[in-house]
Amino acid sequence: MKKYNWSVLLGAAFLMATSAIGPGFLTQTAVFTAQLGADFACIILLSIVIDAIAQLNIWRVITVADKPAQEIANKLLPGLGYAIAALVFLGGLAFNIGNMAGAGLGLNVLLGIDVAYGAVISAVIAVAIFVYKEAGKAMDGFAKGLGLLMILLVCYIAYQSKPPVADALLRSVAPSQFSFTALLTIVGGTVGGYITYAGAHRLLDARITGIQNLPAVNRGAVSAIGIASLMRILLFVAALGVVNSGYTLDPANPPASVFQLASGQLGYKLFGLVMWCAAITSVVGAAYTSVSFIRTFHPLIAAYNRTIIVVFMLVSCAIYVFVGQPVKTLIVVGALNGLILPVSLGIMLIAAYRAKVVGTYKQPLWLSLAGAAVVVLMAWMGYQTLVQAFP
Repeated sequence: MKKYNWSVLLGAAFLMATSAIGPGFLTQTAVFTAQLGADFACIILLSIVIDAIAQLNIWRVITVADKPAQEIANKLLPGLGYAIAALVFLGGLAFNIGNMAGAGLGLNVLLGIDVAYGAVISAVIAVAIFVYKEAGKAMDGFAKGLGLLMILLVCYIAYQSKPPVADALLRSVAPSQFSFTALLTIVGGTVGGYITYAGAHRLLDARITGIQNLPAVNRGAVSAIGIASLMRILLFVAALGVVNSGYTLDPANPPASVFQLASGQLGYKLFGLVMWCAAITSVVGAAYTSVSFIRTFHPLIAAYNRTIIVVFMLVSCAIYVFVGQPVKTLIVVGALNGLILPVSLGIMLIAAYRAKVVGTYKQPLWLSLAGAAVVVLMAWMGYQTLVQAFP
């Protein structure tokens, strides 16, 4: 593979991973670590396997078909693509309101400026990426740079918190308690809704498609899950170290507590930087991917794609500034994304066996069976979660 293509592939992996690593990701990880302790390690391990299976199936079908997810769905059943696009687009908008608030909160912690002003400044930075004529390259570089920065900062906090690593390793395979809600939520927060499509649609734009590019697509898909999972593990062990020391996380801002209790005022400032990086990269990823789901529906949308992405981000920011940010919904939205996953993955599994979509391509049987198992598991967990929420 050409060096430039590898750079694009890595950019797609980081775009997907940083789309997943947003304010909700940080909050969910801290909350579930506080609730489950070292037992959360088992849920993280299971989620990595589920995420990888879902992502490999989806990325392979999209790149072989050389069509975005909504067009594939419409080929299977006319109108289905519009329904999926509406779900993803509206879900992406809801997520982006939270992302804008997270970016504002990050700058507030880091620089002491008003949260609303911080959101506006962040929106301007995000818009600048898409105004730039080489927007694709800029987006790739932005995602890679801030993604690496987040991992390094959280690695430092994890080291400072002195976590019980041996206990976490033991509980990863022999937990004393389990939560289907936690598993559904973090899988939804990693590959649910629009997130898994962020990297796949980026590969379409970069023309890394076709059966001949499947080895590269596989590497990109697994790398994306690896990056997001590494961040999840580091944040988990950081929170576990804090909780294991007898501290109680502040329910108003659990991830900030992890950083502050682990490393004092410096940790609190680092939290501000991590929160801003997580939020601003998610703003970019959510806007790009959400608009990619409607781009093919009309020539005007395709012609003004970049402008619509900019408007999408500005509307998200305006809603936050004038209406407010639904902080308490971050975990709920992650769970809802998990409910969307069995539907979207199921569509891709069916498409993998339709010649009108993938031509002569044959999906590996083991991957299809594993994907079908994920669909059944996620649907069942979604049902159990809804039963618990509405008995």
